[in-house]
Amino acid sequence: MRRELIIRPEAEADIVEAFAWYEARTSGLGSEFLLVLDAAFNSILRTPNLYPQVHKRVRRALTRRFPFAVFFLAEKKRIVVISVFHVKRNPQVWKKRK
Repeated sequence: MRRELIIRPEAEADIVEAFAWYEARTSGLGSEFLLVLDAAFNSILRTPNLYPQVHKRVRRALTRRFPFAVFFLAEKKRIVVISVFHVKRNPQVWKKRK
């Protein structure tokens, strides 16, 4: 069964911010970031339980090439992305998101 992918507004803002940062550094790098993120989302949708629980029911998937983690909830019919977070940021920020 394929789950629905829900990206919360805070996670969308994380993505937009990271895209803009990478794109400002090198033209096209932001697009590469989005491709890597899309691959991570597809992997999460296929096998969400492969990723470790890191806080209560929240799971974490690390992205390839870019130092970001996708924090998500795996529900029966959907995956809810609560944060796309740089791994060096303070984790208390994403933990406050519900």
